[in-house]
Amino acid sequence: MHWTLKPKPDPLKVEALKKELQVDDIVATLLLQRGITTYESAKTFFRPSFDDLHDPFLMKDMDKAVVRIEKAIVNGENVLVYGDYDVDGTTSVALMSSYLKTRLESIATYIPDRYDEGYGISYKGIDFANDNDFTLIIALDCGVKAIDKIAYAQEKGIDFIICDHHRPGDQLPDAVAVLDPKRGDCEYPFKELCGCGVGFKLITALASNQGQSVEDLTEYLDLVATAIGADIVPIVEENRALAYFGLQVINTKPRPGMKAIIAEVKKDELTITDVVFIIAPRINAAGRMKHGNHAVTLLTETDFNLAAAYAVDIDQFNTDRRETDKRITEEALIQIEENNEQKGFTTVVYREDWHKGVIGIVASRLTETYFRPTLVFTKSGDKLAASARSVKGFDVYNALEACSEYIEQFGGHKYAAGLTLLPENYDAFKAKFENIVKKSIDQKLLIPEIKVDLKIELGQINDKLMRILKQFAPFGPGNMSPTFMSQGVKDTGWGKCVGEDDKHIRLTATQSFNDKIACIGFGLGDKIDVIKSKRPFSITYSIDENHWNGKISLQLKLKDIKE
Repeated sequence: MHWTLKPKPDPLKVEALKKELQVDDIVATLLLQRGITTYESAKTFFRPSFDDLHDPFLMKDMDKAVVRIEKAIVNGENVLVYGDYDVDGTTSVALMSSYLKTRLESIATYIPDRYDEGYGISYKGIDFANDNDFTLIIALDCGVKAIDKIAYAQEKGIDFIICDHHRPGDQLPDAVAVLDPKRGDCEYPFKELCGCGVGFKLITALASNQGQSVEDLTEYLDLVATAIGADIVPIVEENRALAYFGLQVINTKPRPGMKAIIAEVKKDELTITDVVFIIAPRINAAGRMKHGNHAVTLLTETDFNLAAAYAVDIDQFNTDRRETDKRITEEALIQIEENNEQKGFTTVVYREDWHKGVIGIVASRLTETYFRPTLVFTKSGDKLAASARSVKGFDVYNALEACSEYIEQFGGHKYAAGLTLLPENYDAFKAKFENIVKKSIDQKLLIPEIKVDLKIELGQINDKLMRILKQFAPFGPGNMSPTFMSQGVKDTGWGKCVGEDDKHIRLTATQSFNDKIACIGFGLGDKIDVIKSKRPFSITYSIDENHWNGKISLQLKLKDIKE
């Protein structure tokens, strides 16, 4: 594990911001590292406002989308809300269908089957719309590359509005409107919205025609915050404001489906991390193990008792998902060793009976183990389907594009993508992907790195600092929870391994006699000898609160320990 200390900002700028904001060196430095240099930018950062959100009509084709939906409302058309089966897709469908139902009766939802139809817009979905007299489909979190499918729908007299956030290809589908901030000709100021975020911009535009403001739509922001957390988009600028207000809704007045999911969680206040690790996996598990419709049904249910019953099913899907992904990960690790592929630049594994619903999670787990771009394949009909995951700094989407001669279909982001190919092309693709990554990756990216914001003394950690650090939230890409480093640390003598198989470590750290602080290091059980050696050591950590028996105390969440 490599530790990299971020550059220290200009001392004169630190001093100026300290005076302007009446804060200490630590807080001023952390703010400057996040690009916050003035009182005004600090105010925007600490106090997100609805005024931070951009006019939805700045998005290319927004006016066309609104005109077409208003026409459907006036004419009482049948409208189908179509979305992907993951968290971003199902929350988007729940958001759009819930809003449209306040203005139009004939609204239905459609989530493609992960196994039968695969990702994105399907011919089967369009046939369903045609058979049931839907004249307009609003597609969310997918569709920007579905050129042939949109043409097929046009032949059947079905209009499409696409709300997507994935990178478009060279050509856009011939839809009524294509809302995607990543379009080359779209001048929308913020490019990093998730699919649900684009959907929210559309309902904001529709509501503004009714004289409503964004404040009148806050009830939908629990869905948007969940999608932002789950889809790992940068939590900066507009996403930060949407996540901030969405978390308020989750913690004060969540929709019945959300309330049912979090009913068992013994926490007074949920953070974006809780959303990512508690809410999102349960919503995702429906599409992974059964069908994404279960997630939409839960998230649109208005009766809490019914929602609670649906949540029990969703929880069982999640339990099944955990057992399945654990087994497949173990099988994949064995395959890597049997093939002597531990030393490569990539991980590419395949077994035809692996559950398609969890290969993305398995790819993430393998990336954590071998720290290199990873693809996990399984059989899907007469093709092979894969989920791709990357390491920080390496664009796996571009690497796949370089192998496109062997790929039938692919799409996604810099760090996560999906693809299909014919079985006979698997070996050639695997060799080419390894070669492309080998030639193009900076080898430093293959070593796990901890980016340290600041080196501090343990004696500088106190309740006041913690109160301010909590206001840096919501955390995520672009605004990670601050990581600190302290050197010359000793254990007070009570350090020990804890947990199953002694995987974790617990100790009380000190640098002098009066600065003792509790530490927990998950997955750091193998560092026990370092702390038992009686020699000083260095630690990297985030500052956390430990809630125990009604008491709250500060603790350090250790990331690494070095002699």
